[in-house]
Amino acid sequence: SGSQNQGPRVWRKRGEAQNPRCLRSSVKFPQSVMVWGAMSSAGVGPLCFLRSKVNAAVYQDVLGHFILPAADQLYGDADLIFQQNLAPAHSAKATSTCFKDHGIPVLNWPANSPDLNPIENLWSIVKRKMRYARPNNVEELKTTIRATWALITPEQCHRRLHATPHCCSNSGKRSPN
Repeated sequence: SGSQNQGPRVWRKRGEAQNPRCLRSSVKFPQSVMVWGAMSSAGVGPLCFLRSKVNAAVYQDVLGHFILPAADQLYGDADLIFQQNLAPAHSAKATSTCFKDHGIPVLNWPANSPDLNPIENLWSIVKRKMRYARPNNVEELKTTIRATWALITPEQCHRRLHATPHCCSNSGKRSPN
């Protein structure tokens, strides 16, 4: 009927139209940020908030300042295989060289497969836990994301990594770097 798109209904007494308990604020254009994060069976790594569009040079900067330290934090001296999607910045020749120079093998990942990527499940958890958060500015948004990210347990990471479909192991051979 005609009431489908009218939004939520509010019941209030006469004279309460401007009572704060009867009002609900909304944001037409919410703030957003671009963020990079890492995970392993040992838990989550640090977050990196990115200011610009991610090209190969920006991604390599993230590699040097966040990915390599996160790998040390999450793995120490243990062997690791890095997994990333096939975004142009990730698959650039200079990026491949950067991984090779640091001795980090990269998993050959199927194209267009965000549903297979275990970290996407973590981002879903973060978004779900933040659904009622109402940050007023970008700094509050970042603080809320950091706090929510910190609540992710190693067990949650471990479950998501080990639930990755076996189809990845068939197509996910190490890349030659």
